[in-house]
Amino acid sequence: MTDPMPLRLPPAMVQRAREFDGTPAPARPAATVVLLRPADPGFEVYVLRRVTGMVFGGVYAFPGGGVDPTDRPTTVRTDWPDRLGVPDEPARAVVGAAARELFEEAGVLLAGDEQRTAGDVSGPDWEADRLAVQSRALTLTQLLERRGLRLRDDLLLPWARWVTPEFEPRRFDTWFFVALLPAAQTARDVSGEADRTAWVRPAEADGLAMLPPTRSTLRDLSGYADVADVVAASAQRNAAAPVEPRVELTGDGGAVLWIDQPKRPVM
Repeated sequence: MTDPMPLRLPPAMVQRAREFDGTPAPARPAATVVLLRPADPGFEVYVLRRVTGMVFGGVYAFPGGGVDPTDRPTTVRTDWPDRLGVPDEPARAVVGAAARELFEEAGVLLAGDEQRTAGDVSGPDWEADRLAVQSRALTLTQLLERRGLRLRDDLLLPWARWVTPEFEPRRFDTWFFVALLPAAQTARDVSGEADRTAWVRPAEADGLAMLPPTRSTLRDLSGYADVADVVAASAQRNAAAPVEPRVELTGDGGAVLWIDQPKRPVM
């Protein structure tokens, strides 16, 4: 069962939607991480505004990006193919991309051992490693092996899967994860791909420019009281079935994106 939800499109997207008449571009696999931290009351979400000139520049988003061929880490969880709806190798690639992009763009590393996550990773030696990963001089797997750490992919909680509408020239098949900020780490603007970052409460983000998947995710999260509720809900989320928005051209020259929203499970 789903509840359709309409979202108004920004002017540039309206123009592309109304002018589109061709073959859709292939959707590249990607991953993004909705980073959470407790607040009083409730919780906050980390967002960054992409610099103008980038794909989807000028809007707020979560840390994330495309899957890289090197994103094939050894994972703790074994159920990723079922949770993400793809075979083992592509599933591990998506998980690896989520962890790598979070480290590259926010300086947050989901790694450690079975009992604890890595501590502060903001020092000069860690920053050198982050830059090496960002430039592809070092894979995240190589970094973890050298540091004697393991990927804590059990801290990545699958939330949703979105496919970019067909009218967009660059399209992505993106898995959304939620993750709690490790206690000893700090999210920070390190990638050079953002001109502003912020921690926001989901219910207070409506004034920020966002693409439909980001807006929809925050609206969904605004219905949960705290991080514990989000973690509990993630176990019932279907991140295998893609959300594929439907475009409706309106008579006033605009366009509306209709999104089939999964019904929230009864807790």
